[in-house]
Amino acid sequence: MNMVIRRRIGRLLLVMLIGLVLGALLTELVVRFLPESATRTFFTTSVAAAFGPLVVDLVAVGLTLGPLVFHLNALSFVGILVVALGARAWL
Repeated sequence: MNMVIRRRIGRLLLVMLIGLVLGALLTELVVRFLPESATRTFFTTSVAAAFGPLVVDLVAVGLTLGPLVFHLNALSFVGILVVALGARAWL
């Protein structure tokens, strides 16, 4: 695989990860400070995707990871958009 493509994929994954964390932070702020309303319900309603658990059982060592759950809502996409625009301006 070309080094430029690897770098682009790495940057994309980093932007997605930081954007999802920012979206989770924004969701928590909305839950804490916005009164109960249709706007709060719209921004905090999420869809969950779960993967796992992943079990690796070797003779000497056993490892269990999971389940890994992603909660996506409107503020997750806002967070990804903000980070992507910031990364585009800085990089």
